Amino acid sequence: MKHESIETNAGLLIVLTLIVISIGGLVEIVPLYFIDSTIEEVKVEGKETIHPYTPLQLRGRDIYQREGCYTCHSQMIRPFRDEALRYGHYSLAAESKFDHPFQWGSKRTGPDLARVGKKYSNEWHVQHLIEPRSVVPESIMPNYPWLMKPLAYKNLRDRMRALKMVGVPYSETTAEYEANVKRFGEDIAKNLDILHAEENLLAQAASGNYDGNAKDVTEMDALVSYLQLLGTMVDFSKFDEGHFAKFR
Repeated sequence: MKHESIETNAGLLIVLTLIVISIGGLVEIVPLYFIDSTIEEVKVEGKETIHPYTPLQLRGRDIYQREGCYTCHSQMIRPFRDEALRYGHYSLAAESKFDHPFQWGSKRTGPDLARVGKKYSNEWHVQHLIEPRSVVPESIMPNYPWLMKPLAYKNLRDRMRALKMVGVPYSETTAEYEANVKRFGEDIAKNLDILHAEENLLAQAASGNYDGNAKDVTEMDALVSYLQLLGTMVDFSKFDEGHFAKFR
């Protein structure tokens, strides 16, 4: 059949287009019925290494969204060689399973931040956020000096409860806490306790001193703690090559 005869016959073109779309859809949908999950299993010594944000990191993520950082920075490394060479291992679905909403992004005015955690020092992040061109001369990122103001966290428990309602495993009862200990380990479980959210936030801010100012807990503390976490919850050296490919 000549291609011209298809293009000039609207009815035939519609039928063939629907057939092609149906085949493509079946190829994508049918395999989902034969796999347990599309979210990768990331466990080390029986514990999940990907966990919900601590109270301080959660507030940092809130500030990240408030300032619109997602409009210029994606958090999704695609499975392409050039991206892996620049940013690291491609992003796992599991790394975003506690994000509401996802921070994948659709534009890269600045670099992808999916694996920025521990790449730079706290001091670098603080200086970069206050005056970006002092560390990256070619940057077009605006200054964010107001991040040094005190952090508001009085409604922190309500924020955590709201996330719990959509499936994030923060705990309020003994049973929920013990389930988190079994799932993530005791150190992580303690930070997921809603009833101790404020004291956990203050403790992490004091021990991390992310903004270099030990006297106050600032929005900079929260944002830098969040940035320093990104991409650090999975140690890919502990998994065999191809381990995550079976979930695709």
